Amino acid sequence: MSHTESSTPVPDTTRGTKKVLLAAPRGYCAGVDRAVITVQKALDLYGAPVYVRKQIVHNQHVVHTLEERGAIFVEETDEVPEGAIVVFSAHGVAPSVHAEAAARNLRTIDATCPLVTKVHQEARRFADEGYRILLIGHEGHEEVVGTTGEAPEAITLVDGPSHADEVEIGPDEKVVWLSQTTLSVDETIETVDRLRSRLPLLVSPPSDDICYATQNRQLAVKDIAPRCDVLVVVGSGNSSNSVRLVEVGLEAGARASYRVDSAAELDEAWFADATTVGLTSGASVPEELVHGVLDWLAERGWGDVEEVQSAEEHLVFALPPELRRDIKAAAGR
Repeated sequence: MSHTESSTPVPDTTRGTKKVLLAAPRGYCAGVDRAVITVQKALDLYGAPVYVRKQIVHNQHVVHTLEERGAIFVEETDEVPEGAIVVFSAHGVAPSVHAEAAARNLRTIDATCPLVTKVHQEARRFADEGYRILLIGHEGHEEVVGTTGEAPEAITLVDGPSHADEVEIGPDEKVVWLSQTTLSVDETIETVDRLRSRLPLLVSPPSDDICYATQNRQLAVKDIAPRCDVLVVVGSGNSSNSVRLVEVGLEAGARASYRVDSAAELDEAWFADATTVGLTSGASVPEELVHGVLDWLAERGWGDVEEVQSAEEHLVFALPPELRRDIKAAAGR
């Protein structure tokens, strides 16, 4: 669990009435939903064990639930028995990982989020066209590692605005920026502005790389944060988009903001002087964990819940084609 506090107090116009402001949208995005269902369907179809390279999504509860059903999570493909089934996580993998899997005769199911796949395609295209690619993202994050693997010679990582001034580009180089899909929208804009002030010919990608769900969850937090004494973000510590929500909430006016994996990590001391509590969850968080927090709050007097809808989401992604093919074949037997 983690927490941060803002030094700027926010006027509270609802003092005296305990209330929860429940952000919407929150929780699962289409890419996470697709990835989790992919592992569930693979277990149904092929039986346990099904191997998964890295955490399928960055949420401890989801991983443990799938492990109980027979999923085995590994760090690298060389931990998977030759010829076995392996699912690649929603964050995407480098081409070298596909090659390693093929060399070990593994049956692969690629659950990479289609929005991450789009960034991979952009990286290959711009590299083929001779561009130097400035990839805005966090060093070591699985998505960044996968994208960099598409064109390692062409990509330079820019880890936030503070690193924008350190990038060295030759005067005749063509240069374009791409980004990790789960970043803070505002911080990414600041990073691009800093880069562009030094590199006026910097090209932007044809469409925004930051995922619609990341943007919508940040927008929802901005809507409720100015009214919150305390903002609770449900999400795991390795979930980039969940960690960003804590920061976005503070920047938007929440007096204090805490990230927890579940209600078990809540501390009554956080709410001692609170009247209005904000609640949201990262894009890899199942709704049952949010309900757990709501139940905890209700037991302590925050039974009045107002859902604040900032955007609507209707996007659904089809399951990976290799899984759809096998499900269809099994149904035709």
